[in-house]
Amino acid sequence: MIRLLLVLLLLCASVTTKATLSHQNVLTYPLKWGFFGHEQINYLAVFTLPKEILPFYKKHIAFIKANAVNPDKRRYVDTLEAPRHYIDLDVYGDSSLSKLPRYWGQAVEAFTEDTLLAYGIVPWQITKIHNYLTAAFLAGDSEQVLRLSADLGHYIADANVPLHTTENYNGQMTGQHGIHGFWESRLPELFFESYDLLTGSAKYIDRPQEEVWEAIKQSHTALDSVLLFEKQLSGRFKEEKKYSYEDRKGRTVRVYSYEFSAAYHRKLGGMVERRMRAAIKMTGDFWYTAWVNAGQPSLSQLDGIDERRSVDRETNSEESVINHESGEPVGGN
Repeated sequence: MIRLLLVLLLLCASVTTKATLSHQNVLTYPLKWGFFGHEQINYLAVFTLPKEILPFYKKHIAFIKANAVNPDKRRYVDTLEAPRHYIDLDVYGDSSLSKLPRYWGQAVEAFTEDTLLAYGIVPWQITKIHNYLTAAFLAGDSEQVLRLSADLGHYIADANVPLHTTENYNGQMTGQHGIHGFWESRLPELFFESYDLLTGSAKYIDRPQEEVWEAIKQSHTALDSVLLFEKQLSGRFKEEKKYSYEDRKGRTVRVYSYEFSAAYHRKLGGMVERRMRAAIKMTGDFWYTAWVNAGQPSLSQLDGIDERRSVDRETNSEESVINHESGEPVGGN
């Protein structure tokens, strides 16, 4: 009898282990603006440029697109990278947009560098990379021009995402875990083909710092709707209707269902499209402004970069990257 009980216990343990392993293969798939969105923003920003610099950027458009996600990938090798992608405005209070200094030195004096790094520095990071890009144009350093252009497009795109302006960046404080990847990745991937992303030509920006903060303001203003509309729809959809399962690179992953995604996208009223269009235009504007500030040097003699290594060597493949908002696997092992 004792022997029979032991056998039954072992069988139950085996079944439980197999069930657990099977469950581990079913992952919530947080599609990341991530790879798709960032790449499209950098790619389309090239076509906003004037004829004086368009040929150079167009020649290297594959590099600028492929390296659009480098800053996200650097987060796992550079401990200082993470705060460069967001700013938690809500921790500074209701008047944060008016009280936060536009210049880094003044911000450090008012709040200390540790505080700023703790709650994100994306607006100041954009200004810094923009200044670096101007210097690269001045130096005639084509490789740095391309790398910095790709990076600048990434940070500008992040600044145009509402959930990059709040401490509640992934809905973790409101029971909406996963909303970050849903808004900035799942929706663009599903509905990108319907977007009108023509933005007009790039223009010179007289006051880049103010332009950055205006983008942050527009993003943060949209935040309440991003969270409220998802919460409202979640109350109307049963769990089995809110999510579905897809095969991704041989793994079963849980995603927001098309029906739920479409309902949310409609309720947002074109918000994702507008923020993506704003990011594209702003990226082109800042590339162009950096070139003008450098004295409008001729780019016809620049060598560019070896296209055989068009994807930056510092980055890894998409499969090995962990989504920084949720910490969940994107793919691979």
